[in-house]
Amino acid sequence: MTPEAKVKAKVKTILKNKGAYYAMPATGGYGTSGVPDFIVCYKGQFIGIECKAGNGKTTLLQDKNLRQIEDAGGIAFVVNEDSIHLFESYFK
Repeated sequence: MTPEAKVKAKVKTILKNKGAYYAMPATGGYGTSGVPDFIVCYKGQFIGIECKAGNGKTTLLQDKNLRQIEDAGGIAFVVNEDSIHLFESYFK
C-alpha cells in the first residue's frame, strides 16, 4: 500500500466510525479533475478532503476546488500522516 493509500485508509476508517456519508469520486477520463479524494456529508456539513503523503503538495487545480468548497460554505481539509489527528479531532 502506498503512503497516500495509507492516509486514505485512515480517513475512511474515521469517517465510517463517525457514521459520515462519503464518496471517493473517480477522476481522469470520466470524472472532474481536481475534485478532493473524499466528498463527505457529516451532520449536515459538506466536507472535501484531499489526502497527501509526506510533504506532498496540492495542485493548483486541487487548491481551486478546495477554495470553491469553502466559498460555498463547506469545509476543506488537506490531510497527511502528520495532520490526521487534527482531522480526527473535527469529528469529536
